[in-house]
Amino acid sequence: MAAAGCLVLCCCAGTFVVSVIGAVSDSSAHDPQLVACRAALAAGDQTELATLDDEQRDHGALIVEVGVGLATPPRAWVIAVATALQESGLRNLPHQGADNDHDSLGLFQQRPSQGWGTPEQILDPRYAATAFYRRLLQVEDWQRLPLTVAANAVQRSAHPDAYAKHEPLAVAVVSEVAGGIAAAAAFTEDLRCAELGEVTAAGWTRPAPGPVWSGFRTASRPDHLGIDIGAPRGTEIRAATDGVVTLVTCNATLNGQPYGCDVDGAPAVAGCGWYVTITHPGNVLTRYCHQLRRPDVAVGERVVAGQRIGLVGSSGSSSGPHLHLEVEVHTVQQEDPGGVTVTRTVTDPIGFLAARGVVVECTGSPADCDPVHGDLTLGSR
Repeated sequence: MAAAGCLVLCCCAGTFVVSVIGAVSDSSAHDPQLVACRAALAAGDQTELATLDDEQRDHGALIVEVGVGLATPPRAWVIAVATALQESGLRNLPHQGADNDHDSLGLFQQRPSQGWGTPEQILDPRYAATAFYRRLLQVEDWQRLPLTVAANAVQRSAHPDAYAKHEPLAVAVVSEVAGGIAAAAAFTEDLRCAELGEVTAAGWTRPAPGPVWSGFRTASRPDHLGIDIGAPRGTEIRAATDGVVTLVTCNATLNGQPYGCDVDGAPAVAGCGWYVTITHPGNVLTRYCHQLRRPDVAVGERVVAGQRIGLVGSSGSSSGPHLHLEVEVHTVQQEDPGGVTVTRTVTDPIGFLAARGVVVECTGSPADCDPVHGDLTLGSR
């Protein structure tokens, strides 16, 4: 990174990282959620950053620095960076002549005619970022809104859903600048690690309390494509992150015949019982199985991280109340002429969530949770 990015990193290393690690290094030293948070703070996530050049990274760093200076919570930094990625590609764009969108300028494509300031002010990245944050904080309940809705409430874009796709990269940018802060609590100003039930700055949360009883594709269960979180019957199940509900259904058969999902299942029953699939930014799907009754959400409904979507039950192929959670990642590859191939891969939810600051602990031996068989590609289309 160039000088601006280094300045922010030095500042964050001296204030945020040290203060957070110090805050959790005593009585909470063995809490798995906080141990993982410290690890994330130390490491960060570099996987999404290769597409950005130094200019873009410097602008991302400046946006975070401004957010820190205004005492905004970490989730606001992610929203701001995602917005700039959509509006300008993290570049301070001057007027583009005949190709310009009205009188839009700068990192956030703000318009003098809409009261954002003079052209000279808007083309000052620090001014532009400050103006964005101030308007975001004026949006009612912005913390409860999906990223793309919060961003559009500020920008009033002709493409209100376009911000969502930039969330994974925005999280990576913020993490690089602020020492892996994706694991911090999203909506507090005291810069601490997220606790059980809170949303992380990366926008994820734990879908249910309780330990993992059975892991993803372990040595003894190579065909188990998710994790089983043990929780009492009726425990609330929450969306792991923002997204859109794409499937709500009952899936239970016995000996090839419909079994039903409003009764407890059994190991001899096939299927996920009552379950929900949610599609998230970054071509990620999460699936929540064995629910007690028909889920609380409907297909097409937009949900936010931490929103209740159902209750823990034992429908379908189940020996007792628990949440079976699956994570599926879709990789889209462009092909000529104009076609695309989508590859579906199921991955270990424990590792996937940990990279986003969320920890679920294993209740048994490492063998009960160790994903020795690794990710599984389900196919391409």
